[in-house]
Amino acid sequence: MPIAVDIDVMLARRKMSVGELADRVGITPANLAVLKNGRAKAVRFTTLASLCEVLECQPGDLLRWEPDDTADGVGAAHGPGAPLPTGSPPW
Repeated sequence: MPIAVDIDVMLARRKMSVGELADRVGITPANLAVLKNGRAKAVRFTTLASLCEVLECQPGDLLRWEPDDTADGVGAAHGPGAPLPTGSPPW
């Protein structure tokens, strides 16, 4: 996935445990681990805002975009000339 999650970096900077962060944000340690390890499909803005408030940081300190590694250097799913899924309109 091209979105990298750096919660562990901010936890280390703040000398905070995953359990403490989960308690202060109001989510389960298991759900925080899913997010922290980059396995989450989505994150609510309210959760992101709470993470930023507790960690005293900006969303960009927690999330960053990394291009997919492909042979031509362009993300295969979204690059120029990428084929549309079957049955999708061209717009």
